[in-house]
Amino acid sequence: MRISAVKTHALEHRLAVAFESATMRFDKRLHVLVEIICDDGTIGWGECLGPALPNAAMIKAYAGSLIGMDPLETEKIWAVLYNLLRDQGQRGITITALSGIDVALWDIKGKYFGVPVSTLLGGRFRESVRAYATGSFKRDGVDRVEDNAAEMATHAAAGFHAVKIKIGFDPQEDLRVIRAVREAIGPDKRLMIDGNHGYGASEAIMVGRAAAEFDVDWFEEPVVPEQLAAYRAVREGQPIPLAGGETWHTRWGMHEAISTRAVDIIQPDLCGCGGFSEARRIADLATLYGVRCVPHVWGTAVQIAAALQFMAALAPDPMRNRSLEPILEFDRTDNPYRQAVVTAPLDHVDGVVAIPAGPGLGITVNRDALAEFRLKEDFDV
Repeated sequence: MRISAVKTHALEHRLAVAFESATMRFDKRLHVLVEIICDDGTIGWGECLGPALPNAAMIKAYAGSLIGMDPLETEKIWAVLYNLLRDQGQRGITITALSGIDVALWDIKGKYFGVPVSTLLGGRFRESVRAYATGSFKRDGVDRVEDNAAEMATHAAAGFHAVKIKIGFDPQEDLRVIRAVREAIGPDKRLMIDGNHGYGASEAIMVGRAAAEFDVDWFEEPVVPEQLAAYRAVREGQPIPLAGGETWHTRWGMHEAISTRAVDIIQPDLCGCGGFSEARRIADLATLYGVRCVPHVWGTAVQIAAALQFMAALAPDPMRNRSLEPILEFDRTDNPYRQAVVTAPLDHVDGVVAIPAGPGLGITVNRDALAEFRLKEDFDV
């Protein structure tokens, strides 16, 4: 079996109402899927975190090296592609594109052997995971405090055990949002806050100290990802556990943050950190330093399936502490093709998501949806 073709599928949906994090504005949803085709007809699917068109262009640059290779040799392929551009590409688009390729290769490997990726990773410790609802972005034309509280109350009522809200705008308004959301979801639901690196260290420390009374599980990306010293200052200066890692790439990009305990929770994104091949190394590294691993997820059902397979194979907490078990980030913002790209949606039931048991990622891609949501502007990658 050899790789015979590599394709990308850029998908787009323009939003009726734009929304913002502290550092990004979304007026459309734009993601790219990777399709790798083998000469025996086996197809693997992956997805890339980050800007769709640059990722697609990078995959095109990698494609020539992939054609003719054995897709089962995932370690060899990862090394070949990484070494191809290591002088200029130790992080960023080169790695997010490589991530989508690696996920697709593991999908092929699972289909070849007739088992889920989680089995190939060492075995399934669980068949389902609890999910937490991600939302509460800043939306145009509404009162942010009221809007966020109402949204999170809806997710709590839908059965989610935890919610994550977006802060990093104005510290005083952010604290009003945190208070309102805690009141809306009640005392028994878990609450996480995500700064999307919108604060300086002193602001983050102030917010963390003030927000602690609202029983916050973790404080995500309080400062820019390049400033690990600022991460350590925030971790030492306020009591809420710190999380980060969605914008760090490969084991090398994660190593200092983990080894110096700049974070309490590391958040590799399967479609951004280097795929399954690298994510398992990052998870192993985290265990050496007692850092919890909770993957970041932001994409379609392809990425959700990848995260689920990875989480199935994460070893449980030695003390069987349920609060330290893996939990799935479940994006609740507007994206009509998120689940439409697969024939069987990966939805939640009372805040719990079943892990697919089929071979590879355990999903079947819906090509009608790919055609429906295909990026309409010129796209020839």
